[in-house]
Amino acid sequence: MAVGHKMPAWVNEGFGEYTKRMPRESRIELAEIKPEKRAGGKTREQVHEAERSRIEAALPADCVRVVLDEHGKDWSTLELADELKDWMRGGRDVAFVIGGADGLHPEVKRQASRLWSLSRLTLPHGLVRVVLAEQLYRAVTVIQNHPYHRE
Repeated sequence: MAVGHKMPAWVNEGFGEYTKRMPRESRIELAEIKPEKRAGGKTREQVHEAERSRIEAALPADCVRVVLDEHGKDWSTLELADELKDWMRGGRDVAFVIGGADGLHPEVKRQASRLWSLSRLTLPHGLVRVVLAEQLYRAVTVIQNHPYHRE
């Protein structure tokens, strides 16, 4: 799930490439959340609150919430694969939440099962989608002992 829409073609193509590689039992679905406009002098807090409501409405019931945040845990690919195995054993949907240009409401972060940092760098939101999809695909290949990932 990502706040933002109307991504450039390269983002959609990159994201699509990795989602089509995923096995049926580990498929990735993208839910785009319309970002709140800052028109009319809206504060960051007002933007966060509007986007929080949209995120909450779109989350699957009883899912594992993984919020992408630069202050989150920095996992290696193998650590991500271990987390993914645990989530798969639990049988619940996993929702990865990517914030918008103004970040995420603190309550979205507080309710997360995990905070995960892809990098300490600031990344464009479209690129985060592609990196997230690739890393999920890579983690699944580790679990399946597929040669895509090399150590």
